[in-house]
Amino acid sequence: MDITSLIVEAVSGAVGGNVAGAAMKEKSLGAVGNSIAGIVGGGVGGTILQIIMGGAAAGGGGMDMQSILTNFGGGGVGGAILMAIIGIIKNHGKEVARRDRCRLRRKFSQTSPSEL
Repeated sequence: MDITSLIVEAVSGAVGGNVAGAAMKEKSLGAVGNSIAGIVGGGVGGTILQIIMGGAAAGGGGMDMQSILTNFGGGGVGGAILMAIIGIIKNHGKEVARRDRCRLRRKFSQTSPSEL
């Protein structure tokens, strides 16, 4: 993997993360969060794709169209997937916290001050 591949994967990962954030508004991490998750996911996704596909994805380290498209696709998909996973985890934590707050409110609203 060369620096050009990594740059293409990072840029396409950021794009993929932001597209996924726009498509799943309730799971969005904000523009900066989507971009960061996308960049990391793009690098990881592109690397995994190159490992799986071997030399076909690496393209011999050149700047041919096949290697650029493979890096772009792997980076974009990897960025979108990682952004979605982080968004789901983040929103699940918010939902659990909200549910716990509601339970506590109900518990204390039903309890008289003398029972506390």
